[in-house]
Amino acid sequence: MIAYTPRAARQVEDLRQHYEGRERIEAIRALVAALDEAERKIEGDPAAGLAAPRPYPGLARRGRAWVKAGRYWIAYSTAQPPVIVAVFYDAADIPGRV
Repeated sequence: MIAYTPRAARQVEDLRQHYEGRERIEAIRALVAALDEAERKIEGDPAAGLAAPRPYPGLARRGRAWVKAGRYWIAYSTAQPPVIVAVFYDAADIPGRV
C-alpha cells in the first residue's frame, strides 16, 4: 500500500463525501477501484508515470509524476518510496486547484 499525504487524503475524503451526499454509491466504488489501480500501477513501475496530466502539461514538476486511473488523475512523488500527493477527478479544474 502506498502512503498518501494529508492533502491527498483530504482530497479523497472530499470526493467520497461529495458522492455520499448525492447518494452515488457506484461513484464511491469507482473511486476506490481507481485508487487501487493507481497504487498497482505506481508500485509496478514508478518510472512509468507521466510528467503531467495530458490536458495540463504546465503541471509538470520535478520529483512528481502522474498516472490516470479510471476517471481520476493521481500525482505521486518519484522519491522512494513513492507517496500519493494529489487525487483529482478528470473533469475537475486541476490547474486551479493545485
